[in-house]
Amino acid sequence: MAKTRIEHDLLGEREVPNEHYYGIQTLRALENFKFTGIPISNYPQLINSLAYIKKAAAMTNSELGLLKPPLAHAITRACDLIIAGQFLHEFVVDVMQGGAGTSTNMNANEVIANLALEQMGYEKGRYDILHPLNHVNMSQSTNDVYPTAMRLTLSQKMDDLLREMERVRQALADKGKEFADVIKMGRTQLQDAVPMTLGQEFGAWAVTVGEDIERVWEAQALIREINLGATAIGTGLNAHPDYAPLVTVKLAEISGVPVIISQNLVEATQDTGAYVQLSGVLKRVAVKLSKICNDLRLLSSGPRAGLHEINLPAMAPGSSIMPGKVNPVIPEVVNQVAYEVIGNDLTVTLAAEAGQLELNAMEPVIAYNLFSSLDLLGRACHTLTERCIIGITANREICRKMVENSIGLVTALNPYIGYEKSTEIANLALATGESVYKIVLEKGYLSKAELDDILSPENMTKPRIVK
Repeated sequence: MAKTRIEHDLLGEREVPNEHYYGIQTLRALENFKFTGIPISNYPQLINSLAYIKKAAAMTNSELGLLKPPLAHAITRACDLIIAGQFLHEFVVDVMQGGAGTSTNMNANEVIANLALEQMGYEKGRYDILHPLNHVNMSQSTNDVYPTAMRLTLSQKMDDLLREMERVRQALADKGKEFADVIKMGRTQLQDAVPMTLGQEFGAWAVTVGEDIERVWEAQALIREINLGATAIGTGLNAHPDYAPLVTVKLAEISGVPVIISQNLVEATQDTGAYVQLSGVLKRVAVKLSKICNDLRLLSSGPRAGLHEINLPAMAPGSSIMPGKVNPVIPEVVNQVAYEVIGNDLTVTLAAEAGQLELNAMEPVIAYNLFSSLDLLGRACHTLTERCIIGITANREICRKMVENSIGLVTALNPYIGYEKSTEIANLALATGESVYKIVLEKGYLSKAELDDILSPENMTKPRIVK
C-alpha cells in the first residue's frame, strides 16, 4: 500500500499520508494554524454536528434529485460512523483558524468523502467517484455549515449546563430547608444589619440560580435559529429553492435539536447577535456563581478568627507550612472559572463587532470561547454541587450568639421607641459592651415582655404588624 496519495487543490498538488481520511485542504490547515494546540476533535459534539449536517444535506439533495442515491447512501453511512464515535482522531485542524471555519468544513468534507469511498469499495482519494465538494458539500457553503454546526453544538452544551445549574439550584434549595431554623445575623457592607435565617440566605441563592436558568433557556431559543441553506451570503445560490426548509426539518430529526430556519437568511449569515446574547448570559451566570462562592468563603472563614457560621467540606490540606489549615478550594476554583468566562465574553464581543458586510470571519474564536465558557461553567457547577454545597453544615450556636450580641437588634426597636432613642441605645451598647436588651430595660423604654417579643430573632426574620 502506498504511504502517500497525491491530491490537488487550487494551490497545486500535495502528498497526503494514505493512512488518514482527511485530504489536502486539511493538510494545509494543519500547517497554517498552530495556535491553541486544541484540535476540533476536542469537541466531539461539534464533530457530530458536522456529521448531522452532512447527512441531512445528502438526504435532502437525494430527495430533490440532485445527488444519486448510491452516493447519498455512502455519505450517510460515513456520517453514521462518525456520529457513532469513530474516526474522531481524523478531525485535526486547530480550533483557532482563519477562513471563517472553512478548514473545519473541509476537514469534515474530506473525511466523509474518503470514508464514503471506502464504503463503496474504492480507495481514498478517488474524488472522480465521490468528491468532497461536489457531493459531500453539495448545496452548502462554509458560511451556513459552520455556524449551523456551532449552534447545534452550543445548544447541546447548553443542555449540559442547564442540568448542572439545576443541580446547584436544588442543592441550595435543600440547604435552605435544612437551615430554615438557624438564626443568624444578616450583613450589609460587611457590617451587622438585621437577623435572618441561614435558610433564607441559601434559599436566596437558589432563587438567583433559578433566574439564571431561565436566562440560559431564553438564549438557547435564539441559538436554535439556523441559516442552513443560505450558502455563501444568504441568497441560497447553488441550492434548490426547496432545499433550506427541507434540510432544516431533516437536521432537526437527525440531531434531536429543534432547530428552525431563520426568516431572513442574508441577515442570519452576517448576524452574530445570538452569540453576544449567550456570552452575556454566561457572564451573568459566572458573576452570580462567583458572588455565591465569595459568600461561602466569608461565612466559613476562621475557624477561630473568622465568621465560622458554616463549615465547608474539607477537600485537601490547606498549607505546606501551617498544620491543620484547610482552605475553601472549591469556591476558590469556581471564582477562577468565573474570571475566565468573563474574559471570554470580551473576546466574543470584540469578534462579533468585527463582522464586515455579509459575513463575520471571526466565528472560530467565538466558537472556541463559547465552547470553553459552557464547558467550564458546567464543570464548575458540578464540582460546586458535589464537592461543596451538599456537604455544608451549620454552626448553629455561633450563628445565634452573634445575633444575640449584635447591635443590629436595635433596628427592630425603631417602630416602638423611635429612631433617636434607638440610636442612643446602639451607641451605648457599642461604648459599654452591654447588650441592647439590657440597656433598653435599664432605660425603661419597654417592658421585659415587650422586649422579649420584639427582639425575638424569630420574629425579626419576616414581616409583622407593629402593635
